[in-house]
Amino acid sequence: MSTLEIKDLHVSIETEQGTKPILKGVSLTIRTGETHAIMGPNGSGKSTLASTIAGHPRYTVDSGSITLDGEDVLTMSVDERARAGLFLAMQYPVEVPGVTMTNFLRTAKTALDGKAPSLRHWTKDVKAAMGQLRIDADFAQRNVNEGFSGGEKKRVEILQLELFHPKFAILDETDSGLDVDALKVVSEGVNREHSKGEMGTVLITHYTRILRYIKPDHVHVFVDGRIAEQGGAELADRLEEEGYDRFTATETAAVQA
Repeated sequence: MSTLEIKDLHVSIETEQGTKPILKGVSLTIRTGETHAIMGPNGSGKSTLASTIAGHPRYTVDSGSITLDGEDVLTMSVDERARAGLFLAMQYPVEVPGVTMTNFLRTAKTALDGKAPSLRHWTKDVKAAMGQLRIDADFAQRNVNEGFSGGEKKRVEILQLELFHPKFAILDETDSGLDVDALKVVSEGVNREHSKGEMGTVLITHYTRILRYIKPDHVHVFVDGRIAEQGGAELADRLEEEGYDRFTATETAAVQA
C-alpha cells in the first residue's frame, strides 16, 4: 500500500499585481485503493493542487509538504515524480507535433520502467487498451493529440493511465467537454485501472455527473484555497441538490466581516 500525504500546503503564483496566494493550508491523505473527489467552484484552488503535485513551475510552494511513501515529492523533478508513480491527466492536454503516439507511449513506458517493454506484448496491450477506449487504431501513427477533438484527447490521457499503471492518478477535470458516451468510456477506463487495487485516485471536478460512474470514497469541497467541508459520497449528492452557494455565501460574509 502506498500513501500520498499533503500537509498544510500553501501555494502562490506571481501575477502582474504581485504574489497571489492560491492554496491556504490544504491537508489530504490518499491511500492505495481510495478515490477522493475534489470539488468546488471556479478559482477555488483545485487545479492548482493538481499542478503543484505534478511539479508545474508556475506555482510556488510557500510552506507545507507533499510526500509519497515518506519521500519528499517537492524536491523531485517532474520526471522523477512520474517515475515515483504520480500521474496527471491534464485538464487541457497539449499537442506534441512531430511525435507519434506509438513513439511517445513506448518511450514514456521505457522511462518509467527503466527498460523497454517487450515489443510483442506491448503492441498487444496498446491495441487492447485503445479498443476498450474506442480509440481508432490509426491514431497510433498520428502525432500526440495533434488535431484530436477534446474527447479524443481525454481518452488518450486515460490510455496512458492504463498503460503506465501509476501509484496515484490525479485527474484534473477529465470530465470537462465530454459528451455522455465519452464520459462513460473514460470513466470505465479509470475504473478498470483502479479495480486492480494498486492505485489511488484524486478526481477533480466541478460537477457530480462523473461521480455517477466513478464512485468516490471521500469528497472534499474546496473554497478559496481551503477545504471547506469533507465527507463521503453523500456529500456529492448534497452538492448536486444545493450547489456551492452556501459555501461561497459564507466565504463572502467572512471577507466582509
